[in-house]
Amino acid sequence: MNQILIGKFIALRRKEKNLTQEQLAEKLGVSNKTISKWETGKCMPDYSIVRNLCEELDITIAELMDGKALENNVPSFKEEQILDLIRRTQELEKQKDLQYGIMLIIMGVALQALSYAFGGSNFKDFLSGLLLGLSVAEMLVGLFVVGKYSRK
Repeated sequence: MNQILIGKFIALRRKEKNLTQEQLAEKLGVSNKTISKWETGKCMPDYSIVRNLCEELDITIAELMDGKALENNVPSFKEEQILDLIRRTQELEKQKDLQYGIMLIIMGVALQALSYAFGGSNFKDFLSGLLLGLSVAEMLVGLFVVGKYSRK
């Protein structure tokens, strides 16, 4: 799956339908920046919107995933299979990010515990403070990542 090729295909079909990014975005209930990200290959449409996108562009889901119109008009996979694959892929990406967030929190707690082992001289106090600062930063980033995906 080539995101850049898919993005170019979305842009081509949108222009063939004489739609602006804003018009397509309004029809799909997303922002024009989202359409721009798809068209530049920075991200893929969410699985929940793929079917509506294809309907607006008069293409099949298989054509969207190939990034080009099918020549023989016979898709190699059923559209439901493709949608399920997209959904599963996006869920796995979210789980991976969630795992990174949890790992950062755990590392932050470990660094915080380690920071209490140091102390007694100026250098050790500096090292202890540095470790404590790093632990707080890691935990905050971890909480941000975990919070970001728990709201979705």
